[in-house]
Amino acid sequence: MAQPKIELDGLLAFPLTPFTEDLELNLDAFAENVETHVAAGAGAVFVACGTGELSSLSPAEHAAVLAKAREVVGGRVPVWAGAGGGAAAARAAIAAAEAGGADGVLLLPPYLVSGPPAGLVDFVRFAVGESSVPVIVYHRGTGVFTAPTALSLLDIPSVVGLKDGLGDVELMTRIVTTIRSVGTDRARDFLFFNGLPTAEVSAKAYASIGVARYSSAVHCFAPEIAHRFHRALAENDTAVMDALLGGFYLPLVALRDETPGFAVSLVKAAARLRGDKAGPVRPPLVEPTVEQIDRLGRIVEHGFATLKAL
Repeated sequence: MAQPKIELDGLLAFPLTPFTEDLELNLDAFAENVETHVAAGAGAVFVACGTGELSSLSPAEHAAVLAKAREVVGGRVPVWAGAGGGAAAARAAIAAAEAGGADGVLLLPPYLVSGPPAGLVDFVRFAVGESSVPVIVYHRGTGVFTAPTALSLLDIPSVVGLKDGLGDVELMTRIVTTIRSVGTDRARDFLFFNGLPTAEVSAKAYASIGVARYSSAVHCFAPEIAHRFHRALAENDTAVMDALLGGFYLPLVALRDETPGFAVSLVKAAARLRGDKAGPVRPPLVEPTVEQIDRLGRIVEHGFATLKAL
């Protein structure tokens, strides 16, 4: 059965998963986190994904996070959930997300091992199984597709899109062109996303190849900045985008690149600076040093000053 057309417009938010100081799941803080995203204007929330530390969550925690998100959102925006790990774990997570009422699933790459391109398509097919919940496939790490294998995803009815976390614009151009050139409704409706860390930095380049949708980690702690950039991208307002890139995003990325895992750790630290109950990260992620947090605070402060001056 063909999937109905999926609409995922606006700024896509990926809520953090808060933990207590002893690294237990903090569902009350998570509920506040999700409400903040929705109130700020998120077009959809994707819970228990990369920013939400999916890799550190147990199946029970994953189910609890999805249930709480659906309760808080109350149908105001779509709620998608992450899935991943080994083939069986991914399959179980997709089935659990469907049973839990998720509007869709973001399927992360297979855990640890990689296979040939055809094996990746088989991984997706196995993970989807008999479920009918819409699935977006994350193209990154051990799950990098060629244009022909990405085209094969059209044969899996519940797969509705591809999210790029690799950063190879030439390859993504090949994938987008190959799929769009099929000319069917299925190919035309297939969704593409920019899923790079701090996606705003690459947003102009991706929009130029027809990949305007992106996820914003900055929405976790500075939604005002995130939405202003998103509007500027839609309006092709290069002056505003360049001002926010130079005054905020590029310094943030420079700090992010100092330590592996900071694409999540810095976001949690910035959320805490703003007063949110984000809690610490689970290992193997590490917390920023006091000096890095001090720099982070100055970067965020300068970002808001730049926003105010626009």
